[in-house]
Amino acid sequence: MRLGLAGGAFAVILIIAVIVSYSTFFTVNQTQQALVVRLGKPVWVITDPGLNVKVPFVDSVIYIDKRILNVESAAQEITLSSQDNSSRAELVGERLVVDAFVRYRITDALKYYQTVGASGADGQLSILLNSALRRVLGAATLIDVVRDKRDELMAKMRDQIDRDAKPFGIEIVDVRIRRADLPPKNSQAVYQRMQTERQREAAEFRAQGSQKSQEIRAKADRDVTVLLAEALSHAEQIRGQGDSERNRIFADAYTRDPDFFAFYRTMQAYDKSMQRGDTHLVLKPDSDFFRFFSDPSGQQPPEAQASPGAPAAPSPAQPGRK
Repeated sequence: MRLGLAGGAFAVILIIAVIVSYSTFFTVNQTQQALVVRLGKPVWVITDPGLNVKVPFVDSVIYIDKRILNVESAAQEITLSSQDNSSRAELVGERLVVDAFVRYRITDALKYYQTVGASGADGQLSILLNSALRRVLGAATLIDVVRDKRDELMAKMRDQIDRDAKPFGIEIVDVRIRRADLPPKNSQAVYQRMQTERQREAAEFRAQGSQKSQEIRAKADRDVTVLLAEALSHAEQIRGQGDSERNRIFADAYTRDPDFFAFYRTMQAYDKSMQRGDTHLVLKPDSDFFRFFSDPSGQQPPEAQASPGAPAAPSPAQPGRK
């Protein structure tokens, strides 16, 4: 009977010891930081991982994540600045649908618990993100957001949200614009304007190309005309030199043997005048033209030389004519 009572008492003591130990010891993981609260009041913050001790049944532990967390903002329409400082100086005044997110880290667990509480900072950071979007992007233009200054604008939003989130014990790591699109009702008008602009640039490029091609073609035609004129002039010079050389050769041949030259020229005249075809010669048989038919030396009888109206033989003094 005594052994049964002793065993029961030992079991009760053991259970009480386990419960007290469970309420006294707690562990902190590497991805966590712990805030010990005693009767609703924060006592201390534990940031190092390991085993720790608290007052049982009096202290409570609130675990806070110390990793980089993420808060996303729902897509919303932002009215951009109406003054475009680009070279075109257009009035933009566009409404832009922006989807952004913020990444943050809890650096002061005590401030975080005192200001935000156990509900978390997502709601507060969403408000700060929306405010920064409207404040920073409201002073920017469409070209700045889409192309030129996007990184600069995101850096401004990060600095602004980081400054506003310091009282909550939060450090802002990064702010990013995931998507920036025009509203559906404005997209078609913007695309049409872009298409018109590209068509105008294409027509301008075509006009410049046509003008350049006309200039090249005109220069080529001018060069061809100059080359042909120079070639014709050079050919005439060569032809004149050739004619001069031929006449010189004829003259030299005449001075060496006038009889043979007269015979040669007469044979050429026969060849030219007696071609096949419809050529008809109406001459007297004893004319000077046929003197080599009657005498191989080309001498005419005295009565033929004295006959009036007889055509004269080709003059050997003109070697270049027939």
